[in-house]
Amino acid sequence: MHRVVSRVFVVGLLLNAAAISQSQSGDSLADVARANQAKLQAQKAAGATPKVITNQDIPPDSTAIPESSEPMTTVSGVTKSADRYSDQRAHQRLVAQQRVSEQWRARIQDQEARVADLQARIDRVNESIHAAVGTAQYDTPANRYQTIQTERLAHLQEMLDQQKRRLALMQDTARRSGVGQ
Repeated sequence: MHRVVSRVFVVGLLLNAAAISQSQSGDSLADVARANQAKLQAQKAAGATPKVITNQDIPPDSTAIPESSEPMTTVSGVTKSADRYSDQRAHQRLVAQQRVSEQWRARIQDQEARVADLQARIDRVNESIHAAVGTAQYDTPANRYQTIQTERLAHLQEMLDQQKRRLALMQDTARRSGVGQ
């Protein structure tokens, strides 16, 4: 009980000290307002007041804008043809499609490598089971090693089936997204 009271007391002292130090270091609202007023007066004295444009300053007719038969894009005073930008966008789209196509091909090749690896592992396990059995008349495993290998073979076959389904799904998705066209 004494520990709890002493800990609460220490926490209270720390919070109180933090609150006092924060209130002493911060500026009061009146000081901030005075500093802002002084800054505004200095700007007025220097004559650097920004000009405010309202809707009333804009003429009601828009005849000041020149019309052209060719679509133009003006950026910081430089006039460029819109066809150039559309060519750039088309090129960027083509590059992006090629990049996506390469990514799909790489992912599909990785998946094919996984399937091939699993198939090779299944073949090795099958060989080890048949080599241990020799010419057996029965389909049941002869010892514990063969039982473990048979279970391992079933697990690997499940993994292979799952990876083949995933590969088929990836190929189908890639076809739908336009890869290979």
